[in-house]
Amino acid sequence: MLKRLTKSLTALANLRLVPQDLRVQVKQSQHLLDKVSRTARMMANAELDRLRADESVQDPKRLERFGSKGYSQNDEDGIIKEIFKRIGTTNKRFVEFGTGNGLENNTVFLLCQDWSGLWIDGSDVNHAAQKDVFDWAIKDNLLNAVQSFLTVDNINKVISEGGMKGEIDLLSIDIDGNDYHLWKAIEVVSPRVLVIEYNAYAPPPVRWVMTYDPSYVWDGESSYFNSSLQSLEDLGQTKGYTLVGCNLSGLNAFFVRSDLTADQFSPEPTAENLYQPRRWWLDPCFQTEMIPYHRPFIQE
Repeated sequence: MLKRLTKSLTALANLRLVPQDLRVQVKQSQHLLDKVSRTARMMANAELDRLRADESVQDPKRLERFGSKGYSQNDEDGIIKEIFKRIGTTNKRFVEFGTGNGLENNTVFLLCQDWSGLWIDGSDVNHAAQKDVFDWAIKDNLLNAVQSFLTVDNINKVISEGGMKGEIDLLSIDIDGNDYHLWKAIEVVSPRVLVIEYNAYAPPPVRWVMTYDPSYVWDGESSYFNSSLQSLEDLGQTKGYTLVGCNLSGLNAFFVRSDLTADQFSPEPTAENLYQPRRWWLDPCFQTEMIPYHRPFIQE
């Protein structure tokens, strides 16, 4: 709230619509906010380093310490990279829904590295932003951006009409609500790797899934969304997937098709062993910089 107020007052101050003394206070408040932000980021990075050095995640087959940010919300990009380093890629195709405006999700970094796929988002504002910022990818047939509010009844049709069927390398699900139910309903594509948000406020061995509501939209604050990690692990097993890890922020779980895991991941692939609590104080570690507009390919 203070940050938004300061931003608004700064804009007014620049237009000379507030008194001089208030303009001075605005500048002082902005300086204080900047200082707090830098301090929070330094503290968060120190905590992240401590967690990565912990003996519990030092097993080379675990994934937490490989996390890094390209354009994902937190460190999902690095974990995804490590998973495919171990199992390889096939067609480098992805499907992601809950993609936002495209500037920060689990597949934009892949899109900038010669992958192709389908984005689905229910917001007309987000859809318009995707078409604007990623026009180069759409024109080159690397990306199909679709606007649709997904339900268990239309999910397979929307994906199919979006040009995706059969085996794909990656499926990413993050809609802050019916994630569990949509994964359960998907049949039209067979992803080798799945990234899905879980509700860390219901730790293992708790089994909990929010009641399906086709019109549900997360309010941005409630802890009522999606399902527990244990329930996702159970669902994954019925669909032929093994839980291979979670990121340290306690946001996303990573699954690999069971026939591909071999002995390349944690020998104890259970929710109780791989669960990470929600560590919101790590969020300042991860900030999205400028997307490489009209420069689709990023070299290592």
